[in-house]
Amino acid sequence: MSRMIGTVSRGVRAPIIREGDNIVDIVTTSILEAAKDGGYEIRDRDIVAMTEAIVARAQGNYASVDDIAEDVRAKFGYETVGVIFPILSRNRFAICLRGIAKGVKKVVLMLSYPSDEVGNHLISLDALDEKGVNPYTDVLSLEKYRELFGYEKHRFTGVDYVEYYEELIKECGAEVEIIFANDCRAVLDYTKNVINCDIHTRARTKRLLKNAGAEKVFGLDEILASPVNGSGYNKNYGLLGSNKATEDRVKLFPRDCQPIVDAIQKKLYEATGKVVEVMVYGDGAFKDPVGKIWELADPVVSPAYTSGLEGTPNELKLKYLADNEFSALSGDELKEAIKAKIVEKDSDLFGQMASEGTTPRRLTDLIGSLCDLTSGSGDKGTPIVHIQGYFDNYTTD
Repeated sequence: MSRMIGTVSRGVRAPIIREGDNIVDIVTTSILEAAKDGGYEIRDRDIVAMTEAIVARAQGNYASVDDIAEDVRAKFGYETVGVIFPILSRNRFAICLRGIAKGVKKVVLMLSYPSDEVGNHLISLDALDEKGVNPYTDVLSLEKYRELFGYEKHRFTGVDYVEYYEELIKECGAEVEIIFANDCRAVLDYTKNVINCDIHTRARTKRLLKNAGAEKVFGLDEILASPVNGSGYNKNYGLLGSNKATEDRVKLFPRDCQPIVDAIQKKLYEATGKVVEVMVYGDGAFKDPVGKIWELADPVVSPAYTSGLEGTPNELKLKYLADNEFSALSGDELKEAIKAKIVEKDSDLFGQMASEGTTPRRLTDLIGSLCDLTSGSGDKGTPIVHIQGYFDNYTTD
């Protein structure tokens, strides 16, 4: 009889990672010990994934508020700077904003509305409709925003992020002016110096600003793209993907991850004789239908992965086959017909109706989302994930 279990995703416990730890050895040992403890075998095409956080911590990829301030001051001087399109997050952005505020004379903080880039809402679309506000064209001052919408608090955190960011900037000694707009060029009426903090639209924002006459434009990905006084850094993403470590320190997105995943794959092969795919993952790429949050606040889901995780799924839609090509069949006859179809399928099903409805996303984005949900973001203590059967199909025994 064919085995009944398909994909299995296991959270694997690991030691608390500290700066300087050998992440390759820790991940390899944790996977081997978990398999022994759980009574299962490691197989070819298993997937081992680890959170970006433990990689960055092992690397010691940290920076302080003062490091951020110094980099910002070196780029802009002690001037008025527009800080546009930040996400609403105490964990993701507050410490970055603290560093920016310490490095400039005045912050013109421009918030997108009704929500930030990843879906954290300031106000609802219904509230915009009720007040007759057009978010595509209308630029609101803080006074106008308060007059129209009052003091809205985030439904899950209970924080009024407008007030929170305003007070944070003042505490750091900078002046602050807050506006609300969704056209990045609106900030140029207040200052020609801009830090754009958007994640996935940052290249377009920079282009629009520069074409509209901005004098100095740096993305958050260009702040701490190189070390400051020996600080951590990320040459590709700067402060994007960073998280709060302490009240005056951030952990940056990990750098130079490819040698790590390759080394773990090699050590697992040496220990088991099996070719296991390995990846580093951050935020998953999915949206909460209630809170409206699109989880992906990292610049990418996976900064590094082994070659077997390249590409997109190449799958047939079983219910399509059952309802169409094999609609006259049932029982074992239907089962064998579908199995034969899978065995015979093309190596690239792009554009074929039989694959319609299968998820058209990259493998690393799908698997990274599964890993993020498996490991969680709190106290589970499972920053490593072992997935088995992901590449199986209906024919796999």
